Amino acid sequence: MKFRHLVVALAAASITSCAKRPDAIVPADIPMAAYTGQSCASLSTELAKEKAALHAVSKQQNDAASGDAFGVFLIGVPMSSTFGGDKEGQVAVAKGKVQAIENAMKSKGCGATGGKI
Repeated sequence: MKFRHLVVALAAASITSCAKRPDAIVPADIPMAAYTGQSCASLSTELAKEKAALHAVSKQQNDAASGDAFGVFLIGVPMSSTFGGDKEGQVAVAKGKVQAIENAMKSKGCGATGGKI
């Protein structure tokens, strides 16, 4: 009977520690002031760079979430999260940077190409 309770507790713990999908991760709070001193062209370049980084880390996070689901299904352990595949913090920071840059561009009146509107 005690073994059954242990198995249930371990299953519940492993399910709750699975990696989240990138779209379920909230952006980190990055202050817009970190980017307001830059020119529109510089912001546009920075935005492209951060969007590429967000895309790359989101793919890694999605792979980790899929790996966790597979691991829990097969052996009851979220393999990716257990072995360092979870990139939730990096996704949150990348999302926060993209948001801050976009807000800085809006506040400066920059267009999508980096010039003033």
